[in-house]
Amino acid sequence: MNQYSKTLLRFSALFALLGAFLGSHMAGAGSLQFKTLHAHILVVGWLTLFAWAVFYKIFTPAKTVVATLHVWSAIIGSIGLTVGMWFYYLRPFGMEGALPTVFFIVGGTVLLLSFVFFLLLTFMKTEKDK
Repeated sequence: MNQYSKTLLRFSALFALLGAFLGSHMAGAGSLQFKTLHAHILVVGWLTLFAWAVFYKIFTPAKTVVATLHVWSAIIGSIGLTVGMWFYYLRPFGMEGALPTVFFIVGGTVLLLSFVFFLLLTFMKTEKDK
């Protein structure tokens, strides 16, 4: 189960670096163009994934399908939501049409599912309870 903690912690660190880089870029450029994306990268990507890494380290839930679904939906959802926000708000590469909106919604939905899986995990037995 510590592998889940380590995986979440590593992705959290990547989000922290990206969020800090974006914040630095905004400060240097004197522009708040990335403010929404910057905030979500740090809150969803860094803070939430870090908190869940700590949860897996302290409580060590029993290895279940729910735990696996939680970890990977958290990672995929965090990436999907933040990339979807980038597509939706900033329209890179001349993106038009429904693709940015769909990416944003699907990423957010996957992330929402990870919160549901986390809720379920808090009511399940840990490895120590077995």
